[in-house]
Amino acid sequence: LITGETGTGKELVARAVHTAGPRRSGTFVAINCAAVPSTLLESELFGHARGAFTDAKAAREGLFVRASGGTLFLDEIGDMPMEAQPKLLRALQERTVRPIGSNDEVPFDTRIVTATHRDLEGDVADSRFREDLYYRLNVIAVTLPGLRDRPADLRRLTEGVRRYFATRAGKGNIEFSKAVSDAFAAYSWPGNLRELRNVIERAVILAPGDTIETADLPEEFSAASRPALAVGARVTLDELEAEHIRRILAASRSLDDAARTLGIDPATLYRKRTKLGLL
Repeated sequence: LITGETGTGKELVARAVHTAGPRRSGTFVAINCAAVPSTLLESELFGHARGAFTDAKAAREGLFVRASGGTLFLDEIGDMPMEAQPKLLRALQERTVRPIGSNDEVPFDTRIVTATHRDLEGDVADSRFREDLYYRLNVIAVTLPGLRDRPADLRRLTEGVRRYFATRAGKGNIEFSKAVSDAFAAYSWPGNLRELRNVIERAVILAPGDTIETADLPEEFSAASRPALAVGARVTLDELEAEHIRRILAASRSLDDAARTLGIDPATLYRKRTKLGLL
């Protein structure tokens, strides 16, 4: 079970576990449990028999069986619907799956790696995640720290990402200015590695010369280089909310992803964006 904030590289760790282990010659299969509608998730994981439901014109094996001999990565496991969790628990305990519409049990031999940005212990306490499934998944736990908690890694990571995007853009000589390096060090990186990649890719594309300057960075980096607000500073709640939402949006893959991070529904986030002038 890999835990950590959004964007810390949980899938990269899962792939590293697969590549470094004895199942490296097998298939690495990944699915985002938050991205698949609950009505389709069971079919994706366990498969279905021909005629099991409308449009099931042929039998289909699920991802558990498809990943046999390799690794199945269940990303955002904390967002799996409650009704699917008992079926997942049974599959993990029995090492077999029953495709939808079939009476036959199909065995699988698959390493299971899961990941979530959620606090599963808290979700268990609030009855949003099954306790027995949590303990079944939490055999070996890996926690990834946020980028802000890894200052020693920040320079190495930024340089590696810069080289990658510079080579891809045909700008192999491009470098960071000292002001940019200082801004990176002062920034809190709420979106972690995903945000880091997005910011550097954008800067490499926009920089007109061989040096990336702060003008090539998103506007929040100018604020990051200023001292933190003192207690009692005259800042409105709207200003604080707008800054927080702006950073989450910059670090997210989509509006739905940002809404999940903020703990609100997408329609509410859209209204807030309009109200705060973030469109």
